[in-house]
Order: sequence, then C-alpha cells, then structure tokens
Amino acid sequence: MTRKSTGKTRSGRVPARLPPGFHDSFGGDVEQRDALLQTIAATFHRYGFDRLQSPAIEYLDALGRFLPDRDRPNDGVFAWQENEQWLALRYDLTAPLARLAAMHRNTLPAPYRRYAIDPVWRNEKPGPGRFRQFIQCDADTVGSASPAADGEMCILAMDILESLGIERGLYTLRLNNRKVLDGVLQTAGLDRDHATAQYGIALRAIDKLDRLGLDSVRQLLGDGRRDSSGDFTRGAALSAGQIDLITGFLQLESTDTLFADLRHLIGDNDAGSAGIYELEQLFDFLAASHPGATECRPDMTVVRGLGYYTGFIVEAELKTTPGGARLGSVVGGGLVSF
Repeated sequence: MTRKSTGKTRSGRVPARLPPGFHDSFGGDVEQRDALLQTIAATFHRYGFDRLQSPAIEYLDALGRFLPDRDRPNDGVFAWQENEQWLALRYDLTAPLARLAAMHRNTLPAPYRRYAIDPVWRNEKPGPGRFRQFIQCDADTVGSASPAADGEMCILAMDILESLGIERGLYTLRLNNRKVLDGVLQTAGLDRDHATAQYGIALRAIDKLDRLGLDSVRQLLGDGRRDSSGDFTRGAALSAGQIDLITGFLQLESTDTLFADLRHLIGDNDAGSAGIYELEQLFDFLAASHPGATECRPDMTVVRGLGYYTGFIVEAELKTTPGGARLGSVVGGGLVSF
C-alpha cells in the first residue's frame, strides 16, 4: 500500500518549508545587496539610461518566442489560466521590454535607452547557484543597429564590474556573435527557420558546455543524456558527423588565427561570414574606445541558450586571481531582434 504525502505533520500542522529554488534573505545580506544594486543603478544612469518598471505578470502569448526552456512545464515559466487567457510571471526583463516597445512605439524616443532592476521567476530545475527567483539588472538600447551600441554595452559591463571593486585581471568579457553559430549549424545541416525544434535543442545543449563538459554536450547533441538524479534530457538526434563539426567549432581557441579558422570552417555561408565581420568590427571599436579592451576576448563557447539572440552576445566571468580559476558568469546579454 502507498501513502501520498499531504505536507502535514501528525498533529495536522503544515510544516514550515520553502519550495526548492527559493530562499530567504536577512538583514546584512539585504543591505549589502541593496548597496550593490544602487551602485549598478547609478552607473546605468550615468550612461544615460532611464529607469523603467513594468508589471511582474504578462500574457503568456506575449512572451511568445522569448520563452526560456521548452523542456520544462509551461515552457520554463510559472503560468496559470484566467478567463481563457494564460498569464505568467516574467522570467526575464527583455520580453516585457519587447511588449512595451511594441505598445508605445509611436511615443518612445529613438533610440530608447532604459534600465530595469527587478525580480524575475523561472520554472527551472534548481541547483547550486540556480534559483527560481532572483533580481536581474538589465540595460538595453532599443532601435539602434550600430556596432557602437554593442561596444557600449561591453564598456558599461566593465565599468559596472570595476565600480563594484572587481579590478581588471579578475574578470574577462567573452564575446561571440550568434550569426557565427548560425553559420556553423547551417553548415551542419540545421536552420533556425526550418528546423526550429532540433535547432533549439542543439542550442541549449551547446550552452551547457561550461557546466556539463564536452562529453555531455555530445550526448545532448545526439540521443540524449541522463543526469546523476536519473532525469533524462532528450537530445537533438544529430549524426556523428554533425556532432563532430559542432564540437570542433566549440574547441576553436582564441588565437591570432581564430577568425581565419572560422572562415575556413564556415566556408561561404552568408550568416557565418556576417557574424565574423561584425565580431571583428566590435573588437576594433573596443580597442579604440576603452583601456579595458584587453580583458575582452572572442570565445566560440559563448552561445547563450535563449533562442532570441540574433547577433552580438557577451558573458562576463570572474576569476579567483589574475590568470586563476574561473568562478562563473556574472553578466550576460546580446542583440535581440523584436
């Protein structure tokens, strides 16, 4: 005979507990966090970004292609139905910005520069450092296709890190361009426009390289992977040749021959060639604009698992000491086409 737990003790009282992926914050931690957020907000403001606050709840269909994780219930968001409409807690601050830009396109300045610092919620499997509720600090320029806008975001990220006491040598900005990845996947026989499901699975698999390692990524590009808890993640079902091409791309090192190596790998693919050219422009801009450009490097393993990025992508990671071990990513973003 089996018994279903009701969450109550023998006395009938419900035990005090938190759902996985959530946590309480106490006095000193809250004060330190608030001070950090004020420093970040001041830097955003100094760069000319205006504060924006939007509701925590959006229509689910307004999130559309911005949904984060289609392997999770409700596509990775906390959602519920009300009067035949599905509502959801926002999972990031980009999707609400896209909705707002569409609603107010005739009245917003062009370009529109805004920042937001607000909580978001994600229906993801929690783990070390992975919470279902956290505060996101976001700055965006809407309505500019200039590579200078991408370069400014890199400079902004560096200035924020340094304003928080993180000196040069203790962080690295890893830069890539989604068009380069598109070129590689197209060369491997995948197309984000005509094989959306397979493309998305491959994209999320590649994004897990840092966390899971190359062997696990190969499994996720193939038949799938079962983790230590027994959970199985469906793979992209690619052939051995396709997997070899993609993982070979991920293992390209950031050397003086990187861009030439990429052109050789991608061939005459238009998307990939455009991405390589834009990356070169970005590094030229940074070298001419900011002394911290020495902390920026191209990195083909930076792909950002969310499928809405269409060009420039960036992650900033911290290190224990200059040249020391990596502590993980603390900044991420890129170009999104609404």
